[in-house]
Amino acid sequence: MTAATAAAEYHQRDRRLHPPALTPGYKTSVARSPRYSMISLENTLSEITGPRFGHSDIDALDNDLIRNYARSGDPVGERIIVHGRVLDEHGRPVPNTLVEIWQANAGGRYRHKKDSYLAPIDPNFGGCGRTLTDAEGRYVFRTIKPGAYPWRNLVNNWRPAHIHVSVFGSGFLHRLITQLYFEGDPLIPICPIVQTIPDPDAIQQLIARLDLNATIPLDSIAYKFDIVLRGRRSTLFENRLEGN
Repeated sequence: MTAATAAAEYHQRDRRLHPPALTPGYKTSVARSPRYSMISLENTLSEITGPRFGHSDIDALDNDLIRNYARSGDPVGERIIVHGRVLDEHGRPVPNTLVEIWQANAGGRYRHKKDSYLAPIDPNFGGCGRTLTDAEGRYVFRTIKPGAYPWRNLVNNWRPAHIHVSVFGSGFLHRLITQLYFEGDPLIPICPIVQTIPDPDAIQQLIARLDLNATIPLDSIAYKFDIVLRGRRSTLFENRLEGN
């Protein structure tokens, strides 16, 4: 057993790591949190066995957010690379897994009809991408570093720069969603959403680290973000309310 394997070894879930569904400091959770106990619904065979994702479903530019929506030039902002691996609880790679991302542009504005922030829409940036992990569980995206933006939680709350990340299993029902933040961002510790997470180590697992080894000189800064599906070092997933 390697050191990496031992560090990610599966163990009993610790539900204290995950924030409770109702956290009044995060105002939206008041309306979204369930009032009754969750019930378990049995999946049908078609839901369990499909759909399957393959390389024929992925376009060559799907993981390049700098180019996949560009119409009249490159998007505005800091060019970055986000890369890492998807691993299981034993530190083994998870291949052929669909990873999707979506994000705001460099000004902190989403390409969404309900986003009313005053920052301008970038006509050359769509903010969405997807890719499949390779045989070693590796994934990579090229994109623009998203900007911080204000949100209507309290009077002066700002979201740190972040990218939403979705990881699929064999089908649409096997899906985990999280957010990655960027090392050194001073807004991380004061974000009301981040403050709902009671374990400081779990917060650290949501932060992408600067990776100068993968940086392209005079082009793009790289950040590394590994996604661990289970175990003591598992990434915190916001749609897994029962805990990791």
